[in-house]
Amino acid sequence: MKPVIGVTPSVENASNMHFVSIANITAIEGAGGTPIILPFVPSETQIRQIASLIDGLYLTGGNSIDPTLFVEEPHPKLGEINPIRDQYEVALIQEIQKHQKPILGVCRGCQILNIALGGDMYQDIYAQMEGGLLQHKQHAPDGHASHYVHVKEDSVLREIAGMEKIKVNSRHHQANRKLGEGMQICGMASDGVVEAIESREESFLLGVQWHPENLAIEEDAVSKNIFHAFIEACRERS
Repeated sequence: MKPVIGVTPSVENASNMHFVSIANITAIEGAGGTPIILPFVPSETQIRQIASLIDGLYLTGGNSIDPTLFVEEPHPKLGEINPIRDQYEVALIQEIQKHQKPILGVCRGCQILNIALGGDMYQDIYAQMEGGLLQHKQHAPDGHASHYVHVKEDSVLREIAGMEKIKVNSRHHQANRKLGEGMQICGMASDGVVEAIESREESFLLGVQWHPENLAIEEDAVSKNIFHAFIEACRERS
């Protein structure tokens, strides 16, 4: 049996529609998983049931995150938020953690994973970080890798990537700052922006700031390895 992967969708505030980029589905299927898109439900009972049914959780990219979740006021550069999505994903992450099931978060998914574990984030890196920054919101096709990430030695990501420096795509203006409980930095851009985090304790709990789903369908080896490692960890838990 293929492991069942719960996929959190984006939500459009104006229409209240749930949607997921096909690249996310294709990357999970290509790595051997069965993706299921998870609707946002408010019931704690339903969240517990979802967590018990899936073998792993995949947190997609999307809109900004409500800063009151980490006790901050909204910065002028904060983008559009959807509080329902924020609250649901935090509750689901925490429930999945109780089951010790694998989690992979990309872009916004990397940030909400960190916040759910007690961390915080820059609401806008260009307004809140000092020094000259790279272009983190690339003006290039989604599947183009535009800057480098330095991968920490002796990390899960280093084992997956097999190299010290990887090239990634980039579509964000926010980034993790203080790390959540049990997390460590495993990838960083040359300008000091945190690009990847992982658990020091769990077998597979990984967040990457870029979009490996777009790179995986372009046959990027490291991105495909990330999805294969995630699916294999889910298979071991199923």
